[in-house]
Amino acid sequence: MRRAEVRSRRRLLDDFFKVDDAEVSFERADGSMTPLLRRLVFERGDSVAAVVMHRESRRLLFTEQFRFPTLGKGTGWLLEVMAGMIGAGEAPEAALRREIGEELGYAVAHLELIATFFVSPGGSSERIWLYYVEVDDSGRTSSGGGLASEYEEIRVVRLSPDEARAALLEGRLPDAKTIIGLQWFFARAR
Repeated sequence: MRRAEVRSRRRLLDDFFKVDDAEVSFERADGSMTPLLRRLVFERGDSVAAVVMHRESRRLLFTEQFRFPTLGKGTGWLLEVMAGMIGAGEAPEAALRREIGEELGYAVAHLELIATFFVSPGGSSERIWLYYVEVDDSGRTSSGGGLASEYEEIRVVRLSPDEARAALLEGRLPDAKTIIGLQWFFARAR
């Protein structure tokens, strides 16, 4: 591993999201160190997401919700796999189970880790733990839809695998975690 040195780091924004300003230097291929470079880091926290299959109906469950950052480049409403933030001290699997209950209204019957990856490592520290999950009617806990206290307005959308494949191929699912998860799902030919 090559060396990296962080000379300074300070918080510029400490709100729902956080932004840090850092001075770093890292080792080049020839062994020398770069001069000090300024880098900004968007500290979003880590999150979980899941491709969710409803066993009885053989339908994939998606969420549709308003995503403000996409508004200028689309309608603002995205159809995507279920996702949520991992709380402080919370294990990814525990966060996944909590979020599926809040957003989709089910308890998890089966889960399998697909991958853990950085969302945009050039500027953000966020990692996503992406899972495949199965739910069934015996684990129905609520109607889902998110938490009113967080002003979530989530519509649960059920698509057959063929409908999801068509949406993916037609570019109607422009969210990276959704694309990655569905490509894994279709490669596994479940």
